[in-house]
Amino acid sequence: MVVIVCLDDREGMMFNGRRQSRDRVLLADVAAMTRGVCLRAAPCSEKLLREHGLSPVIGEDFLSVAEEGDWCFLEDRGLSSYRDKLERLVIYRWNRHYPGDLFWDLEPGEAGLRLTQRTEFVGSSHETITKEIFEK
Repeated sequence: MVVIVCLDDREGMMFNGRRQSRDRVLLADVAAMTRGVCLRAAPCSEKLLREHGLSPVIGEDFLSVAEEGDWCFLEDRGLSSYRDKLERLVIYRWNRHYPGDLFWDLEPGEAGLRLTQRTEFVGSSHETITKEIFEK
């Protein structure tokens, strides 16, 4: 499975139920990457993804049912218990500090992943968003 996640500089994912993944340019990039593949997500991500033209397969158990080659958009839970299923990891970094109460729980190296690509782009809400791709 391939996982997409958005993080701040403190590895934060959410604060008080608010996501860190709302940026039009970032979501357009996600749409381009996932065109023609199965994109899975939690119910809390459905509206956001559909607003940006994506057609995710929604389920509370989306990580456990994801198969090889499936893409998962992750906002509201940890990933460490699924590290053995990871083929690739895409991290979007905001390069800012935000308050957080849900934090990323996996170092890519722990899952046998290594950084293969790093790019920066201007988002609709951030001057610089860093996209990192980690692969086995």
